[in-house]
Amino acid sequence: MRFEPDGIEIEVKAGTTILEAAEAAGALLGSACGGVCACSTCHVYVNEGSDGLSDMDECEEDNLDKAFDVRRNSRLACQARLQAEGRIVVTISPASRQTFLTSTGIAAPVAKGDRRSPLLVFFGRHLGVGDDFVHEVAGQSS
Repeated sequence: MRFEPDGIEIEVKAGTTILEAAEAAGALLGSACGGVCACSTCHVYVNEGSDGLSDMDECEEDNLDKAFDVRRNSRLACQARLQAEGRIVVTISPASRQTFLTSTGIAAPVAKGDRRSPLLVFFGRHLGVGDDFVHEVAGQSS
């Protein structure tokens, strides 16, 4: 299983959820409810291998409705379970990544509408560089 945008890969056995794989691999995937299908913070986009995952059930469908920027390939990582050997590539949604960063204390929440990477904001704050530098690295003008 591969986690984008970081390119983290891990081999997992059938029966493993995307969330379990992410946790084992150290991928930055949020899960406010701890993986019990009570929220939508583990929202991912399955780019490759969706046919090797379990079908979506009603609980997942209901909670996915609460997620931001839902697409055809959206899944909740706590519910999508690997059914057979094969390559799975997922992109962690920006909202899920932000949940991970803020819940672990790695970064403070980024203001709504701020398109900079939470990691850039974090490193910018802790390295003492100004917002102009962070915007430049992010490829944006201030």
